[in-house]
Amino acid sequence: MTLTPSHRPVLAEEITAKLRDMIKTGEWPLQERIPAEPELMATLGVSRGTLREAIKALAHSGMLEVRRGDGTYVRANSEISGAAQRMYKEHTQEHIVEVRLGLDTQAARLATKHATAQDIAEMRRLLALRHDAWLAQDYPTWATADWEFHERVALASGNPLLHQLYVSFGGVFHNDLLRQQRTDGFNGIPREGHDELVDALEAHNPEAAVSSVYRNLDFCADKTPLQF
Repeated sequence: MTLTPSHRPVLAEEITAKLRDMIKTGEWPLQERIPAEPELMATLGVSRGTLREAIKALAHSGMLEVRRGDGTYVRANSEISGAAQRMYKEHTQEHIVEVRLGLDTQAARLATKHATAQDIAEMRRLLALRHDAWLAQDYPTWATADWEFHERVALASGNPLLHQLYVSFGGVFHNDLLRQQRTDGFNGIPREGHDELVDALEAHNPEAAVSSVYRNLDFCADKTPLQF
């Protein structure tokens, strides 16, 4: 007897790709709940089983999180980010910081070659926002501006893979910034790795850029909580 191949796996892969695009383009924002099953079934014209296969695949990759009794939420905007977030839970803070140190220094080095005038202007805008938010004790805005500054440096590296890897650290280090802010004597607006770094990028000076990153992380000096 000749069996007719099922087309369901192919359809499920097609729907998975459509859902993935909705996440990557920002149609479904991070941390937000996606539409309910009936709405998605009607919009995509698929059965409940096919839709669930697609959602299961994206949940396995880390892009979606299914919360029983609550719905499905966007957890990451790419497979690499979702996988990285799962991996962070399996490693120590020291290991994570060591990896980021490598990304930070390489991003800084490459950005001295590839950063545009627009990149530099945006970095300085974010640093001004960070400075004002810290003085106003608006710590959520301060932490967001600080992280977006570092992400912009990674983007200015001109290496899309490095930038994507760097973005995967977002949630981990944004939360860590807010934790560090509560530490007595913590300086939330150091020039090292920030203003100094932008000056080095603008001057196309890779040695100064990397040196500024090291001074900010202060990683080689001790193992105390680090400033990002």
